[in-house]
Amino acid sequence: MSLKEQINKEKLPNHVAIIMDGNGRWAKQQGLMRVIGHESGTKSVRQVVEASAELGIKNLTLYAFSTENWNRPKLEVQTLMKLLVKSLKKEIKTLQDNNIKLSAIGCLHDLPKKAHQELLDVIEKTKNNENMTLTLALSYGSREEIVNVIKELSLKVKNNIISTESIDESIINKHLYTQNLPDVDLLIRTSGEQRISNFLLWQIAYAELYFTDILWPDFKKENLYEALIDYQNRERRFGKTSEQLT
Repeated sequence: MSLKEQINKEKLPNHVAIIMDGNGRWAKQQGLMRVIGHESGTKSVRQVVEASAELGIKNLTLYAFSTENWNRPKLEVQTLMKLLVKSLKKEIKTLQDNNIKLSAIGCLHDLPKKAHQELLDVIEKTKNNENMTLTLALSYGSREEIVNVIKELSLKVKNNIISTESIDESIINKHLYTQNLPDVDLLIRTSGEQRISNFLLWQIAYAELYFTDILWPDFKKENLYEALIDYQNRERRFGKTSEQLT
């Protein structure tokens, strides 16, 4: 039985999030420039996106560029932004063919004008697709997101739009970048690092964490299948005991 055949499509995670780590190390191991690692990583993105859509996963979020990534060498950042524009133009057909809706979260106004416009263009063209929502986290930082929520709610309380007593988890959810997405069920991180790196801190409260040593450019659909099988073999308790779940 193949890995794909071992996956129970009735127990798929509703929302998978991936920290795509290891592009630079992969390039270094090959004796190549870091940018080549990022370019190779886009092939893994295509495989994972297509495989997720084919399986029936409804929400996939990829950590593409963090707020901290702006501190990288200027040339690398410029190259990453050009690669983003190139990838969006190239992958629009893949999104349409697989009926995938593109979304984005983060401080999108920080993106270069050309990258921002291309992103908005693809989002507009795919807005009616219904098979899966692919969300790119761009110029994203979870702490910054939460700070923005606190500021927005504080202002609403100050202006008597809402009361402090009315603030609960649902209110906070409605003010997050991910307000239209369910909480994350499975978080995958590649490259052997076992950190969250300021990614969806609120949204992964009950997520299963899956870490793999595979560098992102080497991560293929079979590796996604392995992560999903591991997820399905776990007992999801949400604070309950095993006896309460039976």
